[in-house]
Amino acid sequence: MSSVNVPALVLAAGGGRRLGGRPKALITRQGRPLLAHALEVVRAGGCTGAVVVLGAAADQVRATVDTGPSVLVDNPDWESGMGSSLRAGLAALPPGAGAVLVMLVDTPGVTPAAVARLLAAHAAGAELAAAGYHGRRGHPVLIGARHFAEAAAGAVGDAGARALLTAHPVELVECGDVAVPDDLDTPADLTRWQAG
Repeated sequence: MSSVNVPALVLAAGGGRRLGGRPKALITRQGRPLLAHALEVVRAGGCTGAVVVLGAAADQVRATVDTGPSVLVDNPDWESGMGSSLRAGLAALPPGAGAVLVMLVDTPGVTPAAVARLLAAHAAGAELAAAGYHGRRGHPVLIGARHFAEAAAGAVGDAGARALLTAHPVELVECGDVAVPDDLDTPADLTRWQAG
């Protein structure tokens, strides 16, 4: 049985360049900032706490969003891409974490049920797992502690954990029946989600 100490790492630093420069953490859906929604999802799914990486408008996010007991980390290099945020978040994980669940702030269709399935896969022995959507890998992603250093070393530009997930077998945990993988990158994406 693997460790049950699995915090979430919520990547929320993006500036929303293709969304007109609105920081993704502050975009609202159904009256709530995406960051508040993401934190609720990972907590309800069973994660043991959360580390949130902030970048664009970090001070405004801190002042606007109730992040509860989450650990907030500023990434001054957020404009360089997701890789720097992943590195900053991994470095801030609490001691003793058996794995981390990496959650993107702009995936509002991810549900607590999807998070719970990934945590269950880790409890059953998976060291690398990703939510699958009808056979295609998506988010969130679970990274076991023994892969933290390799994940950080390979996190450059916008690649995030791609190098790690390409180099090793990844257990695909089907979530297409309980979640939607779409992220919010364009005004059209946002319009579709805000109508939902």
